[in-house]
Parts: sequence; structure tokens; C-alpha cells
Amino acid sequence: MPLSVTEEHTAISISKAINNQEVPVKEKHARRIILGTHHEKGAFTFWSYAIGLPLPSSPILSWKFCHVLHKVLRDGHPNVLHDCQRYRSNIREIGDLWGHLHDRYGQLVSVYTRLLLTKISFHLKHPQFPAGLEVTDEVLEKAAGTDVNNIFQLTVEMFDYMDCELKLSESVFRQLNTAIAVSQMSSGQCRLAPLIQVIQDCSHLYHYTVKLMFKLHSCLPADTLQGHRDRFHEQFHSLRHFFRRASDMLYFKRLIQIPRLPEGPPNFLRASALAEHIKPVVVIPEEAPEEEEPESLIEISTGPPVEEPAVVADLLDQTFGPPNGSVRDERDLQIETLKREVEALRAELEKMKLEAQRYVAQLKGQVNALEAELEEQRKQKQKALVDNEQLRHELAQLRAAQREGEQDRGLREEAERRASATELRYSRLKEKHSELINTHAELLRKNADTAKQLTVTQQSQEEVARVKEQLVFQMEQVKRESEMKLEEQSDQVEQLKRELEAKAGELQHAQEALSRTQQSGAELSSRLDTLSAEKAALSGAVQQREAELLAAQNLAREKEAVLSQAQQELQGRLAEKEAQEQGLWQRMLDEQFAVLCGAAGEAERILQDAVGKLDDPLHLRCTSSPDYLVSRAQAAVDTVSALERGHAQYLASPADASALVAALARFSHLAADTIINGAATSHLAPTDPADRLLDSCRECGARALELTQQLQDRQGVTKAQPGLVRGPLQGILQLGQELKPKSLDVRQEELGAVVDKEMAATSAAIEDAVRRIEDMMNQARHASSGLKLEVNERILNSCTDLMKAIRLLVTTSTSLQKEIVESGRGAATQQEFYAKNSRWTEGLISASKAVGWGATQLVESADRVVLHTGKYEELIVGSHEIAASTAQLVAASKVKASKHSPHLSRLQECSRTVNEMAANVVASTKSGQEQIEERDTMDFSGLSLIKLKKQEMETQVRVLELEKTLEAERVRLGELRKQHYVLAGGVGSPGEEEPSPPIATPRGGTKKPPLAQKPSVALRQDQQVQGAGMWRLPEGAAGPRLGHTP
Repeated sequence: MPLSVTEEHTAISISKAINNQEVPVKEKHARRIILGTHHEKGAFTFWSYAIGLPLPSSPILSWKFCHVLHKVLRDGHPNVLHDCQRYRSNIREIGDLWGHLHDRYGQLVSVYTRLLLTKISFHLKHPQFPAGLEVTDEVLEKAAGTDVNNIFQLTVEMFDYMDCELKLSESVFRQLNTAIAVSQMSSGQCRLAPLIQVIQDCSHLYHYTVKLMFKLHSCLPADTLQGHRDRFHEQFHSLRHFFRRASDMLYFKRLIQIPRLPEGPPNFLRASALAEHIKPVVVIPEEAPEEEEPESLIEISTGPPVEEPAVVADLLDQTFGPPNGSVRDERDLQIETLKREVEALRAELEKMKLEAQRYVAQLKGQVNALEAELEEQRKQKQKALVDNEQLRHELAQLRAAQREGEQDRGLREEAERRASATELRYSRLKEKHSELINTHAELLRKNADTAKQLTVTQQSQEEVARVKEQLVFQMEQVKRESEMKLEEQSDQVEQLKRELEAKAGELQHAQEALSRTQQSGAELSSRLDTLSAEKAALSGAVQQREAELLAAQNLAREKEAVLSQAQQELQGRLAEKEAQEQGLWQRMLDEQFAVLCGAAGEAERILQDAVGKLDDPLHLRCTSSPDYLVSRAQAAVDTVSALERGHAQYLASPADASALVAALARFSHLAADTIINGAATSHLAPTDPADRLLDSCRECGARALELTQQLQDRQGVTKAQPGLVRGPLQGILQLGQELKPKSLDVRQEELGAVVDKEMAATSAAIEDAVRRIEDMMNQARHASSGLKLEVNERILNSCTDLMKAIRLLVTTSTSLQKEIVESGRGAATQQEFYAKNSRWTEGLISASKAVGWGATQLVESADRVVLHTGKYEELIVGSHEIAASTAQLVAASKVKASKHSPHLSRLQECSRTVNEMAANVVASTKSGQEQIEERDTMDFSGLSLIKLKKQEMETQVRVLELEKTLEAERVRLGELRKQHYVLAGGVGSPGEEEPSPPIATPRGGTKKPPLAQKPSVALRQDQQVQGAGMWRLPEGAAGPRLGHTP
């Protein structure tokens, strides 16, 4: 599909803007890309070309891609944001790739991608804010809402946004410092160019966070917002340092007008500080259009041809004359004239554009100045409000002074002075109001001049009109508020005068009350004289009584002195007795604790010696049985209870430590014995149980040593917990129980005899099965004829062939077994070899039993099939079972056989023959079953449509019942297999791990259950097959179980 002209220009601009050259992105290329997004209302073309760029190959290419994407997000079509959301993963991958590499541009790319992802997420979550972040205060208020939780969350998100912007600027400046680069070098400008967009974003984010912080402080207490204030102050200082440093660079001075922030952050604890806040305004001056570079497309030039074709044309003209179309006519002259005029008009248009742009920049500067003046007026308004608050405060103080000074006439004069001061402030405020009116008139005149100047362009006129309306509205509002405040203050002054007059009346009434009080005081003084005389008489009587009381008190003091002296002597003797008893008690406690420390120290040495045996290489030759380990561990577990009782008794009565010492001595010996025997038992155990047993022994030793150390410390005795040792000991006991042999009915000395006995029994069972099959064949020939006789003979012949193959396999296995015993026993006897390799021996026993049992079951199934009392499926399952049993016997025999043994080769051939014969049994059984069942034809003659439908429904019901029964039988089959695996040792014993669930049989399949309820010999877990090339067999089986043999 051919590209449009706009898409071609966009593609060319992308290739020129995003390249490997370490120079900043040219503004005209970025402008074309942005115009392309507005033309197609999205960023589809941009991303279709950006995805193909080799960004992972060059960090400079990735850095310039991030720069162009930032500009497209800010100034592109609003749909660009949603298009970029679909490529978040690509942006994140670029950032992660260069973030892991130690490259200077790569680190900047990692920080820049995090900023872009944060920007996309923020604007998608808050669509009220465009990607350029330029909204009015009304939109900000609407986006924040009235819910304090939303305001709180929005503030946090803007803080995170600002952190990403500042981190990018800090990373760029840090690299410039380390690289000793300046802003006039191309490498430095390539890094500094994206900071223009960062400055634009930061100015808006700073203004919005200030607004939101003031709003939060008006809704929440100051202590709750302490974290917000700290974070804002940190960002304020970083942003101010960033703006100051950027404004000092020559590169930014010609590209952007950076605002200056105040010296200190706003005081959010004072609501009036909001009026002092000035919104930072960033101005981007319009640049002169750069000369267009030649496009990389092939164009048809209208200029003069090259020199060589001109020479050839002259020679042709001289020889043949000029061609007819070579004469220039008037139309060509007119075209050239029009072209020159168009070029001239184009140059004039460019000049007009430049002048318009300069004029617009001047108008923007004037608008900024007007905004600054407006902010100054807001400051004056706020100062007037502060003065009004101070006046109110002074009036409140004056009223309090009037209430307190009702008895002092001088308060009236002070109130009059304060009233005069209030009138003076009122006059000052009136003067300020007149100044505001004059300023308003001057602003109106300036506004009128500005309106005349802004008639050049429609957009500038609209902006000035809006500013004018805002100024008029704000000045009218200031005027109304000032008049209202003046009226309120005049009312307050009048009310204050009325209150002063009322207080003067109250003061006069108080003076009259004072005169009446003086008259009543004279009457009271006469009565006071009478009472004083009576008081003198009573005082004489009191003095006499006091003298008598003093004499009695002296006598009582003498008696008390004698009694106190005697009491002190008795208390001294009692204290001596108590000190002696305390010393004896402390001595006894020290002796008991010394005995306990000695016992604990001896126990610690015993336990340390036992723990040291765990890593002693000389101890590797020591072995022990699980039975003896279980007895020692059980005895040690029993002593823990006695140790807990002794410890509790000692804490209750520290004077008697005998019980604790006795229990500790017994526990230390038994615990050490358990640890040593546990290590010895692990030397013969399988790898996994041996590792767990050693870990349990180490944990038991650590807990026991910790207990003995605590018992040797006075403070540690109370914190000691003897019960913590019980857990490791019980773990050792459980592992010993698991390692105990499970086949207690067969001793290791009898294993050899049992192997020979079972192999002989298996051979006898197979011989008996062959004879029984021959007898059944003879009976079938006499009892049946025709098709049934043919089917029975085929089945019995296949069973006979199978039994012969099994007999040959058992014979070959016996020979291979003898060869293994002779080659592996060395100087030991045959019984000792079997006892040493008990697992392998028990596998052979289990496999031989399984073979004999399978042969017997197969013969019984064949007998029932021939006599028409059994099912063909029993015979199929029996053949599967005997094939699996023989495979188990082969696997058991192959474990210790040499790879080059001729008996092993013959055994493998016999195994393949058994599988083929078992398959023949299954095939003959199925074919016979199909031949017999084909004779039963269905007769539907005489059935009507209704009867056929009824029988069809009954058959469907029967099918559903059979399917339900089939599902139930499958579940039962799975449970039977699971139980068989547990009994035969297919999985670990209970307590080691959960048995794995049975494998579900597919519908309609003929997969057999492996050896259901087959007699088996449990294997010993305390022994391990020794020798190179050996592998452990699961309990109850000598090899992997085989499934259905085709």
C-alpha cells in the first residue's frame, strides 16, 4: 500500500531526528512528527517506524527516541497517549536493557524510560490533565474534588511524577560534571535538549502541588501532613537548584525563559501564604525557521541540464538544426516570472511570520508582566486581610481590658486612645483603598493599550480579553471586599463606643456600692472590738490548759524513750539472727548450684564428645541397628519428662537440686548414647534417611548443649526449657522406626534358602500349569466341537506356549542368579551374600512369587473360559499380569548381572518371547470372543415403531447405567492400585510421603492393574545395595512395573 505525503514526511523526519549522531534533535524534525500525529489523529505511523529502529544497538539512538517520544506526548494529538499505552512493554524493555549495562547514555535511557512510563500512567489515570500539564485552577479543583482521600492520593502521585523529572535532570547534570562538558558542545547539548520538556513539566507540577498542599492543610491537621511537607521541601530545593543551574547555561538562554522560584518554600501552616504564591511561567521564544535540508527523495529538477548533454545538444543543432519544441515561447517566460514573484512573496511571508512571532513573544511578555502585577495586587489584598485580622485581635484585647478594668477610670482614656488608633488605621485602610482604585484605573488604562496592541492576531486578542476580564473581575471583587471590610470596621468602632459608655455607667454604680460598703465596715469594726475582748479571756484559759498538757507530754516522752531503747536492743539481736540464717541459706544455695554446675559441665562434656563423633572419620566403620537406636531414643525421650520435673522442682526450691542433677546425669548419658548410635545407624541407611538422621542428631546435640549451658548460669536456669530437647529425640525415634526392617518373618540368614525355595516353587507352579492346560485341552476336545472347539484349542495352545516361554525364562533367570552369586560373593558364603544384599534378594523373592501366582491365576482363568463359567476378560488380564510379573523377575535379575554375561542375553531374549506369547494369548482370546459373539444376531422383525423407540430408550438407560458403573469401577480400581502400591512397597511407608494417585485408565482401554493383591515380601529399609553400578529397588518390587504389552 503506497504511503501518503504526510506519512512520507513523518518517516523522513523520524529517520533524521532519531539517529546515532551525538547532536540534539532538530526542532523542525520534531515539529513535523508532531504535525503528523495531529494529521492522522494518533501515533500509528510514529510507532510503526519506531518499532523498527535498532534501539538495543545504540544508547544514543535510544536517548533521542525517548526525547522525541516525550515531545510527541506533550505536544502531539491526545490519542497519542492511548497509542503509547499499547507499547509500554517496548519502552520498559529498552529501559531495563540499558539499565543493566554500564553505559553513560544507557543509565540516562533507563531513567528517561521510567519517567515516560510514569507520565503515561498518570495521564491515563487522570484524563483531566493533558500530557502538556497545562490546565486552569478550576480544572485542578474539579480533578481534586472534595474528598480528602482523593486529594491526598493525587498529591502523592504528583510527588512521584516530580521525583522522576528531577531524577532525570540530576542524572544529566551529574554526567556533565563528570565528563567536564559544557553546554556549547554537541555532546552536552544532546544530553541537555530533553531538559526543556522537563522544565515545562516541572513548572506546572510545582504550581499544582502548592495548590493541593494548601487545600490539604485546610482539611487535615498539620501533624498528619508532616511527611508531605518534608517531601515538598526536598523537591522544592532540588527544583530551585535545577532552575538556577539551567538558567546559567548559555544553551538554555536562547531556547527557553526559565522562571525563578522564591528563596524559601511556601508556609503551608499559614493559610494567607497562598496569596504570596506566584505561578512560575515558562516562555519558549519562537525560533526563526531553519533552512530546509534536501530531502532524500528523487525529484525532477527544473534547473539547467548538466554540461555534457548540453554539448551534445549543440552538436545536434549545428548538424540538423534546432528542434521544433526548443524555442522558448511567452508561456515559459510567464512561468519564470510567476516563479520569481512567488519566491519574492514567499520571502515576504517569512519576514511577516518572523515579525508576527516576535510581536507575539512581546505580547506574551506583557501578559506575564500583567500577571505579575495582578499577583502583586493579590498580595496587597492579602496584607489588607492580615491587617484586618490584627485589628480584630486588638479589639478583642481591648474588650478584655475593659472587663478587667471596671474599677479603674483610666481605662476609659486608654480605650479612647485605642479607638483613635483604630480610626487612624481605618483612615490608612481608606487610603489603601483609594490606592487600589487608582491602581485599578491604571491597570484599566494599560489593559486598553494592551487590547489595542493585541489586535494583530486573533489568538493573542482572545488571551488578552480573558486576562482583561479576569483583571476587571478581580479588581471589582477586591473593591467590593474592601468596601465591605470598611463598613464592618466602622460598625465595630461604633459598637466599641457604645460599649465604652455602658462601661462608664457601670463604673459609677460600682463607686456608689463602694460608699455603702464603707458604712457597713464601720458597724463591723465596733462588733470586732467586743469580740476581741471575749477572745482575750478565752486565750488565758487556753494557756492554762496548754501548761497542763505540756507536763503530761513530757512524762509520755520519758516512757517512750525507755520503750524505744528496749525495742532497739531486741531488733539488733533479731537482725543478727536473720543475717546468720540468710548467710547459711545463701551458702546452701551456692553449694546446690555448684553441684548443679558440676553435673551440667560433666553432661556438656559427654554431649560434646558424642556430637564430635558425628564428624569423626574413624567413626564411619561403626554401625548399629535401628532396633537398638529405637530403644536408646525411647529411653532418652522418657528421661526428658524426669528432667522437666527436676527443673521445675529446682525452680520452686533452689535448696534441693538432687532431682535435677540425677535426671540431668541420666539424660546426658542416654542422649549421648542416642546421638552416637544414630550416627552409627546412618552408616547403613539409605542416603536420604541417613542425611535426615544425621541432621536430627546434630539438632539434638545442639539443643542439649544449649540446655547444659543454660543450667550453668544463674539467670539462664530460669529461662531453660528442657522440653525443647524432646522434639529432636522424637525425630530420631521416628526415623529409627522407619528404618526398622518390615519383613520380620524372614531373617537375613534364611534369605538364601527362601530364594531357592521360591524359584523352585515357581518352576513347579509353571510345570503344574502346563499339565493342567494339557488336561483342559483333552477335556475340551471331548466336550465341545466346531467353532467352540477351535476357539478353545487356539486359546489353550497360546497359553501353553506362554507357559513354556515362562518356564524357559525362569530357568535362565536361575542360571543368571547363580552366576551373580558366584561372581559377587568372593570369600563369603552364599547365605552371607544374600544377607549382605537383602534388598536385591527380597526383590527376587517377590518377583518369583508374583510369577508363580500369575501362572496359577492364568490357568484358572483359562479353565473357567473353556468350561464357559468365566469371562474372556479374566484371561486377558491374567496374561497382562503374568507378563508384568516376568518383567519384574527379569528386572530383578538384571540389577547385579554383568553387561557381557551370556545368561543375561538369553534372559532378555526369553523376556521378549514371553511378551510375544502374552500378546498371542490376548489376541487369540479377543478373536475367539469376537467369533463367538458374532453368531448372536439381532432380530428386529415384528417390532413396530413404538416398540423400537421404547427399546431404544431402554438401551440408552442401560448405556448410562453401564457408564456410571464403569466410572465407579474405575475409581475402585484406582483405590485398589493405590492400596497395592502401599502393601507391596511401591511407594514409601506412611509418614514419609503421601502415595501418588493412581494413573487414570483411558476409556475403552485395556490397561491392566499392576499385580493387584499379589503376595509380596516387604523389603528392608535399613540396608542399602552396595557396589558400583547398583541401584535401589522399591520395596516389594525388583524393578519397574510394566504395563500393557501389545
